[in-house]
Amino acid sequence: MNRVVITGLGIYSCIGTNLDEVRDSLYNGKSGIRFDAERKPLGFRSALSGTVPTPNLKGLLDRRMRVGMAQEGEYAYMSTIEALANAKIDEDYLVNNEVGILFGNDSSAKAVIESTDLARVKLDNTLLGSGLIFQSMNSTVTMNLATIFKLKGINLTVSAACASGSHSIGLGYFLIKHGLQKAIICGGAQEVNPYVMGSFDGLSAFSIRENEPEKASRPFDKDRDGLVPSGGAATVIIESYESAIKRGAPIIAEIVGYGFSSSGNHIIQPNVDGPMRSLINCLNDAGLKATDIDYINAHATSTPVGDACEAKAMTEVFGENGPLVSSTKSMTGHECWMAGASEIVYSTLMMQNSFVAPNINFETPDEDSEKLNIATKTVEKNIDIFLSNSFGFGGTNSSLIIKKYKNFN
Repeated sequence: MNRVVITGLGIYSCIGTNLDEVRDSLYNGKSGIRFDAERKPLGFRSALSGTVPTPNLKGLLDRRMRVGMAQEGEYAYMSTIEALANAKIDEDYLVNNEVGILFGNDSSAKAVIESTDLARVKLDNTLLGSGLIFQSMNSTVTMNLATIFKLKGINLTVSAACASGSHSIGLGYFLIKHGLQKAIICGGAQEVNPYVMGSFDGLSAFSIRENEPEKASRPFDKDRDGLVPSGGAATVIIESYESAIKRGAPIIAEIVGYGFSSSGNHIIQPNVDGPMRSLINCLNDAGLKATDIDYINAHATSTPVGDACEAKAMTEVFGENGPLVSSTKSMTGHECWMAGASEIVYSTLMMQNSFVAPNINFETPDEDSEKLNIATKTVEKNIDIFLSNSFGFGGTNSSLIIKKYKNFN
């Protein structure tokens, strides 16, 4: 089996549009949640959202490429050019080697709605233009990036609700581990606009703390009242160890475990068994014990039931007062399809800089979270091994374990 290493990271999120900005936001517990007034006239119960700036792609991409890119594709392009530069991969390398792409994405709502609205006005579909086709397909990120970067390896969108980004990295790890690919651009992308979030708002899934946006996302806190939607994009370049060494790549960390499961009960309501099996499978794949984990970036989205189930699952696997835990969603909100990838980036930045980011807004534990070792403020800590959880609607669960590169033996 091949060892699988991380050689590049890129991020474009509500807490920063590059690695340095995001590292500082994580360390300082800075929230990216704001009140989006545009949502109220559309009937939103909650107008809270992570806010992500619109990239300026003029000068970076020609117009023909730009018109076919949905919002999430623009974010993903920005995170990917940073990750490729970080990994020291240039255009010549991409052209002359078989590099693949696996990106998590589970909607392109804005493009679908805009094309439908335009068709109703024009009453002539030939006037819609081809760009909306490529924006509206769920594979919009991978089809655009594979074309832009002239990729020749696997080209696949992973659609698994809020575990999409995590599964993309896990599946990439699996393909490289078994020798089917040498290098893959993995990640997750999430559009940030009212169109994609209206139905979620209709489920009363969102926090309504509109008068204090930065305190609205409260993972594990007793007084949490729902998640805050967010988005952006995150890219993780993964390679076989041999490939990375051969090209002199800057190796950051090693992926050592991928666990997954299906909860198999309710399409929305989580349970304890599914996440617990994902955690156990991940530890088994890595050949590690629960006590080997230094830090867990929890899925915890700030929903009453979801956080409780995850807390119970972690207590079952790691015992009471186990490894340090925080949910970076306390700062970013729930980045949905990108979250599993962005939280690998966030946690790796913590590993590189020897700190655990705080679970901000955690003020009062409940009967489940009081059993966890939650970091309520920034903790200076050497992290050798961390675990990241991602769970989604339909009961899809994914867990990843990452090990610091210096610990190779």
